Amino acid sequence: MEPIKWPKNARSAIMLTFDFDAETLWISRNPANINRPGILSQGKFGAQVGVPAILEVLRDFGIKATFFVPGWTAEKHTDKVENILKDGHEVAHHGYLHEWITPDKPEEELASFEKGLEALQRTVGVRPQGYRSPAGETSPNMFKIMADFGFLYDSSMMDHFNPYRQILDDGREGPVELPWHWSTDDAPYVLFSIERPRAIFSNEQIKMVWQDEFRQIYQWGGLFDLVMHPQCIGRPARLSLLRDMIAFVQTFPDVWFATGSEIAQAWLDQDED
Repeated sequence: MEPIKWPKNARSAIMLTFDFDAETLWISRNPANINRPGILSQGKFGAQVGVPAILEVLRDFGIKATFFVPGWTAEKHTDKVENILKDGHEVAHHGYLHEWITPDKPEEELASFEKGLEALQRTVGVRPQGYRSPAGETSPNMFKIMADFGFLYDSSMMDHFNPYRQILDDGREGPVELPWHWSTDDAPYVLFSIERPRAIFSNEQIKMVWQDEFRQIYQWGGLFDLVMHPQCIGRPARLSLLRDMIAFVQTFPDVWFATGSEIAQAWLDQDED
């Protein structure tokens, strides 16, 4: 693999991302959950406890991160999104109600995208440069929408570990893609559901997967995109996992922690050289 020419002569770029879903994760899957406070309390924990705790960890390490925020979350938890911005982190687009993409209904895709965009602008004054589709469910139409709205980057695909330029069906250049993967996402390991029960993994098990993935991406000089959720990584025991992972990465020389916008722009700059 040809290493990317990252800023500051870095060997590898590290993108810490947090999908701040709050209650949308449960409302979007089943609208009846709006009247089930017990279920919604999982998402409320992410907003009330998880986000403040995560911000404290990031302040301790002096690292800037990217928070993908649905429009509904910005409306209902405006103060938490304001605190994210106050600490200098990036706020990016994550739909309106964490709706999954419906490729055969492009008008609904556009409506959700516009509604989420409007909510972020109205509540916290943010015109985001990046987008991540809920659950990584995206479509060719969504890439066109992002291009039409002038978005710098997307982070919804899993077909590489390095940035690349999306090419639209009509031949136009689309946004820069910053890929992710389920193996470097906290949800598969810790997000339990009664409807779809799954095993809950220990910090050591998760850390082993994440560290192994980082080691190889570092050797290749690539992008390590770590995907986390405040309702997951914000739990008391999981905060130590976040701290340990940051500390582990920092033991490697020449690593660059950056936001999605910074990474996408850096890739464009080196690609143009």
